[in-house]
Amino acid sequence: MSRAVVIGVIGENDPPADVAALAEAVGAEIAAAGAVLVCGGLGGVMAAACRGAHARGGITIGILPSTRREDANPYVTYAIPTGLGHARNLLVARTAQALIAVGGRFGTLSEIAFAKIEGIPVIGLRTWELKREGMREDPIQRARDPKEAVAMALEAVRPRPR
Repeated sequence: MSRAVVIGVIGENDPPADVAALAEAVGAEIAAAGAVLVCGGLGGVMAAACRGAHARGGITIGILPSTRREDANPYVTYAIPTGLGHARNLLVARTAQALIAVGGRFGTLSEIAFAKIEGIPVIGLRTWELKREGMREDPIQRARDPKEAVAMALEAVRPRPR
């Protein structure tokens, strides 16, 4: 039995309109590819991405910081209330096989860090730039647009021949 690919979408709760539009397009591309979208389940980038996936008939999972399913945005197919607050960011990162960061603030940065610790690929659209002395390359793969971001995420999780 083959399981669907799970792609996470992370980003800020109060994005500017152009960033929300990018997130919505990412969600639509994820659904069009037959993948499942996982996110934090609330507003902003999360709601926009879920809205895009929902419009294309996709499945969305919201891993909520609260204990109430009702807190999920209306485009979440499956709401998972954790009661963990920001600590749920680890669950979002770990559930995804690849993450697409759209914009973002410090919560997004924490999810990027958790993903990198766990070896999960991160694709970025107008998100954080991470640099450190001695670091040879950017730990975030950069995409030009939503279609490329989803294609990169799918390629990153594709099984490799042995």
